[in-house]
Amino acid sequence: MKVILLKDVKNLGKKNEVKNVSDGYARNFLLKQGLAKVATKGEIAKIGKLQEEERKKEEEKKKELEKIAKEINGTSIEIHLKVGEKGELFESVNAQKISEELKKRGIDVEKKKVMMQDPIKELGEYPVKIELEKGIESELKVVIKEEK
Repeated sequence: MKVILLKDVKNLGKKNEVKNVSDGYARNFLLKQGLAKVATKGEIAKIGKLQEEERKKEEEKKKELEKIAKEINGTSIEIHLKVGEKGELFESVNAQKISEELKKRGIDVEKKKVMMQDPIKELGEYPVKIELEKGIESELKVVIKEEK
């Protein structure tokens, strides 16, 4: 029996995919749980249109992310912090702080997309990778300087 998945189903497929499954599996599980509906010719045509629209949206989103990645790539951010007598920082620079600095420059990046193993705790220049989505990455330079 051909069915159209209404939700992602583990080990079967993703939402809006047309799958050929056994009659019993379709009737007793997929249809009862509301995970799928029977695939008619009309429904399959609708799904084709939906998939095409989703593909176009994904392409537009990818282009937008690539544009943001180009803006970020090679950008240098200066962060001025208070420093102790021995050169130690009074606060560390983490993903949240870098995200806020990018937002001040009009680049909206969530803190979870800023890839840092450890917070920055010393003066200097540090490369920081920004992973926007689906393999789209860029790198910026974070310069930590003493506040005067």
